[in-house]
Amino acid sequence: MAKILIIEDEKNMARFVELELQHENYETHVEFDGRAGLNAALDGDYDAILLDLMLPELNGIEVCRRVRQEKDTPIIMMTARDSIIDRVSGLDHGADDYIVKPFAIEELLARLRALLRRIDLDDEKKLNSDQILTYKDLEIEKDTRTVRRGGEIIELTKREFELLKTLMENQGTVLNRQTLLDDVWGEEGNEETNVIDVYIKYVRNKIDKPGEISYIQTVRGSGYVMK
Repeated sequence: MAKILIIEDEKNMARFVELELQHENYETHVEFDGRAGLNAALDGDYDAILLDLMLPELNGIEVCRRVRQEKDTPIIMMTARDSIIDRVSGLDHGADDYIVKPFAIEELLARLRALLRRIDLDDEKKLNSDQILTYKDLEIEKDTRTVRRGGEIIELTKREFELLKTLMENQGTVLNRQTLLDDVWGEEGNEETNVIDVYIKYVRNKIDKPGEISYIQTVRGSGYVMK
């Protein structure tokens, strides 16, 4: 259930919007002045804010500006002022959308649904991007433990996968053998063995193409790097 903060000094309007949102199964919280609304926005965890422009204590532009300094909570500004300057000012200070009073509640609900859908899609894309590592045409999907080069799936063992993932997460950084042992083998690692060199060879044999420079480079006397 999405939680919506309503900051509106006209109590009849605030109550009307609150009831309509609750009817649509949103959880709501209402504040009637800018300063109380700002405190609620900063202290609470809301999925969206419906923010009036003309408020006592702090106006909506200032509330929006201060919220944006600390949070990226989606904001829809509500106002009776329909000038281009007012719209641009609200958007420039961080509002995501703008609706002019008097408005049909159906339009406000539609704008709110669209905004929440967009945020959900952005969050999903970010989550997906966090799960994917790339180096040139080599790609790792961390959650499914899938490795592809040029779109072709490469089968790796668990240790090979973890070794490659560690190198790809640290692109441009030379990792010595002990670091790789600690990250991939943990307590099972043994710095007196050549296990890293052996597994680097295994991974190279699977991801590299004949006649081409290896994606995993050896830095003599230091370790290995992807760059």
